[in-house]
Amino acid sequence: MTSYQVTCHVPDGADRDQRIDAIGGAEWKHLIDDAIYNIDKRIHDYWTYATGARTKVIVAERSNGRKYLKTVADGIEPNNLLALPRCS
Repeated sequence: MTSYQVTCHVPDGADRDQRIDAIGGAEWKHLIDDAIYNIDKRIHDYWTYATGARTKVIVAERSNGRKYLKTVADGIEPNNLLALPRCS
């Protein structure tokens, strides 16, 4: 399984619940649905740094069944992924 450090995100400006469009890092970018698939199928895993510690990115599901990415709960607000800079 390949492990990717997430250092940026692509926001979805049209989505009220702030589901991001993609995550990225040094020389790579994965669309949100591809990243969710990769995590669900254990093809890749993703992580980022939050308050100096490695924090795992996981798949969560809203009550309407829509999947999204978040980091393991660490008490940091705003969401660790949304707090990352925008991918260029």
